[in-house]
Amino acid sequence: MSNIGDDDSGLEDVKTFDGSDIYADDGSVRSDFLMHVGAAIADRDTIYLRQHVAGLHSSELGDLLEAIQPEQRLALVSLLGKEFDLSALTEVDEAIRLDIVDHMPNEQIAEAIGEMDSDDAVYILEDLDQEDQDEILAKLPFTERVRLRRSLDYPESTAGRRMQTEFVAVPPFWTVGQTIDYMREDEDLPESFTQIFVIDPTFKLLGAVDLDRVLRTKRSVKVDAIMHDTSHAIPAEMDQEEAAQLFEQYDLLSAAVVDDNGRLVGVLTIDDVVDVIQEEAEEDLLRLSGVGDEELSDSVAEASRSRVPWLFINSMTACISASVIGLFDATIQQIVALAILMPIVAGMGGNAGSQTMTVTVRALATRGLDIHNAPRIIRREAGVGLLNGMIFGTLIGLVAGLWFQDPNIGGIIATAMLINMMAAALAGILVPLCLDRFGADPAVSSAVFVTAITDITGFFSFLGIATWWFHVT
Repeated sequence: MSNIGDDDSGLEDVKTFDGSDIYADDGSVRSDFLMHVGAAIADRDTIYLRQHVAGLHSSELGDLLEAIQPEQRLALVSLLGKEFDLSALTEVDEAIRLDIVDHMPNEQIAEAIGEMDSDDAVYILEDLDQEDQDEILAKLPFTERVRLRRSLDYPESTAGRRMQTEFVAVPPFWTVGQTIDYMREDEDLPESFTQIFVIDPTFKLLGAVDLDRVLRTKRSVKVDAIMHDTSHAIPAEMDQEEAAQLFEQYDLLSAAVVDDNGRLVGVLTIDDVVDVIQEEAEEDLLRLSGVGDEELSDSVAEASRSRVPWLFINSMTACISASVIGLFDATIQQIVALAILMPIVAGMGGNAGSQTMTVTVRALATRGLDIHNAPRIIRREAGVGLLNGMIFGTLIGLVAGLWFQDPNIGGIIATAMLINMMAAALAGILVPLCLDRFGADPAVSSAVFVTAITDITGFFSFLGIATWWFHVT
């Protein structure tokens, strides 16, 4: 076995890697650290791996798993054994997570899950086959098994799936002193929390007390005298994106999660909400590009499969655009300049439509655009389209007129540019609004339709105006 620390290639600088050490200036995992870890895996140097890898934070270990080669991931997990932090799998792509979990024995998964927070445990379990889920849950203590099963029973992407079932709850008649003693003596409390919830004997949520309020109040005061209403309790079946918007709107650090009967079933914390916000933002970005939930770890076949449907639809709309051009083939044959300038009109319209569409989809996602302000926003975007159409129509018209020494060409493309920029602005806002109105996801469907509209409008207006103008003159 080689002694990695004696390598004289500059790798001797790697020592304990206490978090900041494993990252380069650009935020990626340091290449020298990856080289050390790769060599340790190849040499099966468990001492080095336990010293420098096992103690990493779960997010750091997740970054390491994504940076190393697929075959090295499985070897690393195997070499670390029980010292592998399973919560690191909540920080990696789904494909990587499933690949690692599929190669781990259920006994090891069950043991690791028993030491994890319930929200992280659910995140791991929800992607497993039902048979594996049942086998793993059967190895857990009864109370923990019931809690995890209840979370898994809630629909995917809801607050119930994201919540943590470990929380602190006390009856309203307890005193502050009893509450403090309880928190000091009970060993099953969450590792960190900011609120104490107040419940009745049926677990119905009555209110909450902030931890700092408890510490500032005399021991003899009853909890119901200092508790406040939990006006922002989150229904367990609320969509996780809506729950995240509540956190953003009211600056929450944590919030109670209740079932249909108002009974306390869990707590949603800010760290989970940050993950939700990032996840939803990435999802919207990918959907706007028509690639679904594709991840970097996906295979060639998986990546292709996620992109094909919308590319197929786009090919159909492209054929429609081409058929519009075919209507004016005689005009194009007579005036070659039209064929050269056509892409400018369509391209500018497509870009303008994409800008408006992106703003609109984001506004719909954050609920900044609704039925009350939609008319005003539509008028604004139409104004933007008109102004930009005048600016770029004039600019492109002058360039085209000078290029081909024909003011007619300049006037035609300027007029077509104005029409298409207006159409692009209206399509960019109206298409997402209509899709949202009929229950379709505008982030997924808008791009292909907006592009089709701007292409068809651009080609038809440019070639149609040219045909009419040169016919009458």
